[in-house]
Amino acid sequence: MTTATRSIPASGGLGARIARTRKDPRWTRQLVWGLILLGILAFVALIGPFTVDPKMADVTAAIPRLPPSWEHWLGTDAQGRDLWSVMMLAIPNTLKIGLIAGIVGTVIGVVLALIAGFFGGVTDATIRIISDSLLTVPGIAILVVIAANIEQMTIEIMALTVAALSWMFPTRTIRAQVLSIRERSYVEVARANGVSPLGLVFREVMPNLLPFIAASFVGAVAGAMLASIGLEALGLGAIQTPTLGITIYWSQEYTAVLRGMWWWWFPPVFVISYIFMALFLTSAGMDRFANPRLRQG
Repeated sequence: MTTATRSIPASGGLGARIARTRKDPRWTRQLVWGLILLGILAFVALIGPFTVDPKMADVTAAIPRLPPSWEHWLGTDAQGRDLWSVMMLAIPNTLKIGLIAGIVGTVIGVVLALIAGFFGGVTDATIRIISDSLLTVPGIAILVVIAANIEQMTIEIMALTVAALSWMFPTRTIRAQVLSIRERSYVEVARANGVSPLGLVFREVMPNLLPFIAASFVGAVAGAMLASIGLEALGLGAIQTPTLGITIYWSQEYTAVLRGMWWWWFPPVFVISYIFMALFLTSAGMDRFANPRLRQG
């Protein structure tokens, strides 16, 4: 009599790891869909510029005011630029602004949050008062003043301009987590064993902050992109560089809505909506990934 045996995958095998990951309650549908949408966006941003001719995105590159066709998939604008080529170049430039501003803002926010939350005292009070005060000031007004006084705007300068106001929210969020982590038992044990303050920060605090830092980074990128698109739509961006905000600015300048040129203003609006939907899903998923109370809810 033979007995059928079932092969059980090794605990360290790839199949077992995938199964454990799928069952992990931290991987919510929001996070998975957000990462999928961001992956598609990143693929387009990396591959898109190599599929078009940059000269087609220049002024008078084609016949002005052509509707979408097989030759020009998104038509041409009033200046003769092929809008498909413009979009393929605008998406990575817009993402570049958001990523640079998000990285700079998050790094500044993390450093200030660690200093304020871990060392406390007058330093904590000073950083908290400054960040909370700036959060109440209309950021777009400050950015307009800064951008209006820059002679020649570039992608990098635009990113750093937006990053100047991208650090307050990460500082406030991460500081609260540092205040919670520093009171936990394993930190007290490490402190009692003579671990230095910097050792406590990098060995005990930082590893537990990574999910919160990731969520803050996604939020900072979203806020930076929103601010940059707003400035560019007002004409305060790099006018000669294709971005989603600059495309909207030129469509406003040439009254594309009133002239029925929907193929000029609708694609950038659609891509912007897609980007923020992907960032929102990822941010919400990261919040649930880092916060067990949200997962239970």
